[in-house]
Order: sequence, then C-alpha cells, then structure tokens
Amino acid sequence: MRDVRALPKAHLHVHLESTVRPQTVRELGGTPEPGKAFNNFREFGDERAKVRDLLRTPEHFRRIAVEFCEDEAAQGTRYVEVTFTAASHGERVGEPEMPLEAVLDGLAEGGGRYGIEWRVLLDHSRRRPLERFWRTFKLASRYDRVVGIGLAGDESHPLAPFAEVIEAARDAGLHLVHHAGEAAGAASIREALDVGHAERLGHGIRVIDDPGVVAEVRERRIPLEVCPTSNVLLGFVPSLAAHPLPRLVEAGLLVTVNTDGETELAAEYARLGEVFGYGDAELAELARTSIDASFAPEEVKTRLRAEVDAWLSSPS
Repeated sequence: MRDVRALPKAHLHVHLESTVRPQTVRELGGTPEPGKAFNNFREFGDERAKVRDLLRTPEHFRRIAVEFCEDEAAQGTRYVEVTFTAASHGERVGEPEMPLEAVLDGLAEGGGRYGIEWRVLLDHSRRRPLERFWRTFKLASRYDRVVGIGLAGDESHPLAPFAEVIEAARDAGLHLVHHAGEAAGAASIREALDVGHAERLGHGIRVIDDPGVVAEVRERRIPLEVCPTSNVLLGFVPSLAAHPLPRLVEAGLLVTVNTDGETELAAEYARLGEVFGYGDAELAELARTSIDASFAPEEVKTRLRAEVDAWLSSPS
C-alpha cells in the first residue's frame, strides 16, 4: 500500500474548535482528553464547550488556525473547508467580528506557510436562538473566504424555525451544509434537503435506513460528509467494523471521508483500508470524491485530481 499521508485529500467536515492541540489546551489552562468516547451527544457538547471557553483573545484564535493548517498539511490535506462557530464566540467574548477575523488571519498565515488551500463554513446549533443564526449569516456574507453556513447540533430540533435565514443565505449565494442523519434518522435528511436546501449532508449515515431517501440522495448527487471514527466515539455506531460506510458506497452514494476533528485524516483513511480491505484504488476514489464534492474553485479541483492520479500511479 502506498503512503496514505502522501495521498492528496480534501477535508470537508472538521470543526476547528475540536482540533485544538492537547498542548495548546494545556497552555490555555484546560485539561485535554483526546480520543475520548462519549456516552451521549450532550456529554460531547459539554466537553467541547470547555475547550471553546479557553479561547478569549485574537492571538488564541489565530494560533489555533495556524496550528490547524500545520497539522492538516502533515496529513496530506491539500484543501480544507473548516467549520467555525463564529457568532457564538463573538457573543461570548463581546466582540462580534474578532474571533472570525482572527481565524481568517491565522488560516491565511498557516495556509500560505504549509501549502493548504482553505475556505470556511460557519455553523449554528439548532438549539440556539434564531437571532444568532441571523448574525451567522451576516458574518458569512461579509468575508469572501466564508463560503457557506449550516445548522449543527442536536438533530431532534427541527430546521423549520430557521427557514427564513436559510432562504436569505441561498439568495446571497452562500452554500448550505447541514448536519443530518447522524443522531436522527432518514427523516432528518429529507428535512435538510427540503427545508434546508442542503448541498451536502454533514454525516448523513442514517440515509441507509430508508431506501426512498437513498434513491433521492443518489439521484440528486448530494455528497455525504462521513466521519467514521467520530460516529464511533459518539456512540452512533458500535464499532468501525459495523460502520455503514461500505454500504453507502455500494448504494452508489457520494461518500467523502472526514474526521469531525476527532482524529487525523490520514489515520482515518488508513483505518478504512485496514477494516474494510480498501486498497490504494479505493482510497484514491474516496479522495477524488471529496475533491469533487468540495466548494473549491474548479482550477483547484483540477490540480488536486491530477495529484491524486499521480499518487496512484507512483511506485508503491
């Protein structure tokens, strides 16, 4: 098998706040717990909130963005769409624009230094007020490198209350990507498509529960942002061997491989090879799908596809 770290990849589902290095967490006054399994989604959210609360100054936000770029480059990531909860941070620190502007500065510095193309997606928890989602939309509209917004968090909360913001974002040309079909079933995916106008589905693994939804997602060519290790850590799948990813691929769905910020991207690819018997050709096809499913400029996609082809044709 070829070196999976050298496989050029696009990373489409990764939360910046979940990627903060353990050493950085310690230096900011926290206690890191990397790779921790969670009993439920609320426990996961509470744990991540502890890390978010450590981020207070422009330098904190800039630092984690630069370090993120360095760590992604080491995994063979060539293009990343990183998710950031900008409006929540701005509200918490009392400076609405500062966290996002500091992150954008850090990504610009880190992307240039480590050779990574990047864009930003802003998310909003379904549990949080509509007014904050409006602020998320307005922030996204102000910065060219922010290419989309979406709803995340507990999928038992419906999308309908946010429909007006979703329509405004669509009219403004922002991409729409919502978490769906992870904790909740296939009905949440249909809602993400019909109410949320989703262009990709964050996770989406429960699509397999409903053949009708599988057919619709396949026909509409809606990519899935699958995060296998995260699904196991959060208890949505009992083990990696039991993960539905191979069935999603066999169903003709567009499957992209991501981490959610819970592991390293190269390690995720390597685990798929080990657990599901995927060879270089299968892993390269997953990487191509991630590139195709991205919101990257077409010239970036063309270059990265060629790099994947070069990796696959190189001596093993």
